[in-house]
Amino acid sequence: MRAAELFFTAIRSLLANRRRSILTMLGIVIGIASVITIISLGKGVEKATLKNLQASNSGKQSTVVEYYADDLNAAESGFNESDLSLLNSAGASFGLAEAHIINDDNGTVDVQASLNGSEQNVTVKLLKRSSSEQEISAGHNISQNNITFADPVALISKKLAASIYIQPNRALDTAVIVNGISYHVIGVFENADDFHDIMIPKNVYEKSNISNVGNKLKLVFNRGENVSKQTKKIVSLLNKQGSHHLQGSYEHIEMGSILKGIGSVINSLTYFISAIAGISLFIAGIGVMNMMYISVSERTREIGIRLAIGATPKNILFQFLLEAVLLTGIGGLIGFGIGGGLAWLISLFLPFRAVIGVGSFLLAFCVSTFVGILFGILPAKNAANKNLIDILR
Repeated sequence: MRAAELFFTAIRSLLANRRRSILTMLGIVIGIASVITIISLGKGVEKATLKNLQASNSGKQSTVVEYYADDLNAAESGFNESDLSLLNSAGASFGLAEAHIINDDNGTVDVQASLNGSEQNVTVKLLKRSSSEQEISAGHNISQNNITFADPVALISKKLAASIYIQPNRALDTAVIVNGISYHVIGVFENADDFHDIMIPKNVYEKSNISNVGNKLKLVFNRGENVSKQTKKIVSLLNKQGSHHLQGSYEHIEMGSILKGIGSVINSLTYFISAIAGISLFIAGIGVMNMMYISVSERTREIGIRLAIGATPKNILFQFLLEAVLLTGIGGLIGFGIGGGLAWLISLFLPFRAVIGVGSFLLAFCVSTFVGILFGILPAKNAANKNLIDILR
């Protein structure tokens, strides 16, 4: 039989049992749709994450250089205006668009503070708004009004208060001096995380922190620059001529390897979840096999007639195998459409967009075709091995 004949015969056979074909196909549709939805959303997460970490909207890429003092108790910052001048003078050779010192790390700064006449190296949390989640053991919390009107008030940790005043309650109504500004201690908070020693309004701190110093330097490079290579050059320059190169070292984190690792983790999770969702394809494949066995048993007479008029066992095998592949293939394409549409719809409510590419289409088509071949081959062989004499009996 010619390929065209086999194809149209297979189509007619599937249409002859529409309800059974649709119900059998449903398992493939659900399985493929689930996998495509998960992969599309996973790719969207990966793309958004890497884009946010790697480059700005204009395509400029950034990296961070950190200063580590040899003396862990040193209060002096590693970067100042002289370091910026050094980099600005050589910026063109590094492809550097801009460089600026980071004064705080996500709302946290390490500074020297004075409490009860004692100088302490502390970690200060800068508050943009009042936090009702903070547990206060004495006094009261910083209110939103305190922050709005830039009141110089502070909370100190129970651990720090105990080390300075013996009894934490004694810290209330005292003063803590940070960057030359005296803050009125209005509360003592529990050390839930041991990360922060003092909490103050960020707007008050920024008014007092007029000097451009810090231990982190953000570098922004022009589009297309080899960030890793240029950052290494800058770090080498700072370790030779930086303002504090004799008191410590300048280092940077290799973002390339980190980004690659993040992408690998996201991909692994995506494919792992997809594999779990793909279990439904195995169950659907068994349904296809069951349907094809039923179809073979119901069409024994048809098989006998075809054999009698000259069809070969190979023709019979290809006919039934093609039916199975058409069943799963069509289901795969429908599943791809539903999965892609569902991923797009879900991403409308998320901070990223689903990524639906040619790879997803090929995956849906190839997997569904493979399921048809895998679970259709045995029923097809069973049909091809039928003996014409036994059928005529």
